[in-house]
Formats: sequence, structure tokens, C-alpha cells
Amino acid sequence: MKIGIVDLDTSHPQNWIPIERDLGHEVVGLWDGGAVHPPEYATDFASEHDVPKVYGALEEMVDEVDCAIVHACDWDSHVERARPFVDAGKAVLLDKPMVGNPMDAQQLLDWAASGARVTGGSSLRFAAEILAYLAEPEEERGQVHTAFAGCGTDEFNYGIHAYSLLAGLMGSGIRSVTYLGASGQKQLQLKWADGRMGYLCIGQGAWLPFYVTAVTEKAVRQITCDTKTLYRGLLEAVLPYLSGEVEDPPVPMDALIEVELAAIAARQSWLRNGAEVFLSDLALEDEGYDGAVFAVGYRRQRYPKG
Repeated sequence: MKIGIVDLDTSHPQNWIPIERDLGHEVVGLWDGGAVHPPEYATDFASEHDVPKVYGALEEMVDEVDCAIVHACDWDSHVERARPFVDAGKAVLLDKPMVGNPMDAQQLLDWAASGARVTGGSSLRFAAEILAYLAEPEEERGQVHTAFAGCGTDEFNYGIHAYSLLAGLMGSGIRSVTYLGASGQKQLQLKWADGRMGYLCIGQGAWLPFYVTAVTEKAVRQITCDTKTLYRGLLEAVLPYLSGEVEDPPVPMDALIEVELAAIAARQSWLRNGAEVFLSDLALEDEGYDGAVFAVGYRRQRYPKG
């Protein structure tokens, strides 16, 4: 299919494009909103990565692509970036975090319910190590009843990877989140509707490997994910769905969006001094994580003198 790249904020576009091409797709153009990089960056990027066209306006891209991949680091812009493509019946991949508030999460659910091909999120949802573990016979490894996962850097933009890793291992059905406290990083308890539990360590600190410990009635398994395989794992999982080669998404939107909703519930829990927050109690008007504020900080890190 013909792919258009929307926003060049992060390191993902240059790392994903070779994989997209290797999987048989054509990157036909790009557009950058300028949230992070100076105006000339898009042209330089296109030249360096052999992307044939730089669009002057996002709407110009819509008729010329089959799928848009949105890489904006301001997750609050994702829905509006995606809207013209969804309205035109085109597929959309939203980079992580897909959204940062319940209102935008509901929009993704509504689009999915109407038949729009929209997916995305963290590559950790499709980590090869987790898929290999789950492929082992359950009678040998046992059924995971408790898991501990984590990563470093920040609570949402990077923290969403840890939520996704946990969800990839445990599956959907997250019922509630409780903030347990902090000792360098924030600790959270996630409860599944069937009684299983997951624990996360996320937030402040240096970059850490993506890790999870799976506990069953038979064994304990420590898993650390290889970052070199993560992007390909995500794209191999989602591009066949976005291109129409397969009918069903690798993870339905109501299950996929649980990780963002769990993170929003976690934020409410620590703001409410450790109250248990149920995902079902989140209201559309509830505040989430501010993507615009994050984008400003991200730009300052990239261009401290700009």
C-alpha cells in the first residue's frame, strides 16, 4: 500500500521507513507540523530517506495514500491528524501513546465501531519474547496469575511501553489501577476482572530495559525484550490489517486502548492519594496527560538553544 508519514517528531519515522519498505509497502510522501523540528527539517529528511514528496498541507496527502502513520509526539493532536484520513476511508496507524485523555480514546472506539481501520500503540504489545513465551504449552509453563513489569524515563510517553508489555502478556480485561507509592519510580497495581494482578514500576529515571516477570502456579520467568526487534514486530502485526490483507486487527481497539485508559486511571490514582480507580468510572471530561506540554519539553531537549 501507499503510506504517508505524518509528523517527524521522534526517531521512529527514520527507523520504521526501511521496515515498511522491506515489508512491501511504498512511502510516497510526508508532512510535518513543526511541533519539534524547524521548517527545513522535512525537506532534508525526505532527501536523506528517499521520500519523494513533502506535502505543504496535511489535506493534500489524503487522496494520494492508502494509510497514514502519525508520529506526532503531542498525542493530543493524534485524533485531529487522523480525522481527514478516517473520513476519506483511509487506514491510520497512531504511534504511541495513541491518545492521552478519555475523550480521544472514545473517538478511537467510535471509529473502530464504524469500521475504520485504525490501530497503533506501543511496539511492546507485540514483543517477540512475549509471543514466544505465550506460544509455549500452557500445561508446561502454567497460567500467569501475577506479573511485574517496568521501564524508565517517564510516566506516560515511555511508561506506556510497560503497560503495553503487561497487557501483551496478560491480555485484556484491566479493571482498575491503584497507585502504591514511589521509591525512585512510581509503583502501580493493576487488577484484571478475573482476579489476576500486574505491578508496574515506571517514571522518573534513566532509560531502563523493558522487562517483565511472569509468575504462574508452575514457574517464574524473567523476560527482557530486545529493542532491536520491537519495531518490526509491531509493523509485521499491524500493516497486514491496515492494508486490508487481513480483515481483523491484531488486537481489537477496545482491548488496545485499555493501556492508555489504565495509564489515565493511574494518574488519577496518584492525584487522589492512592485511591483505586476503575477504568469503567473514567468520564469523558476527565483530564489525562497533556500532549502539548510534553511536545514543548521534547522540542527543548532536542533543540536546547532553539
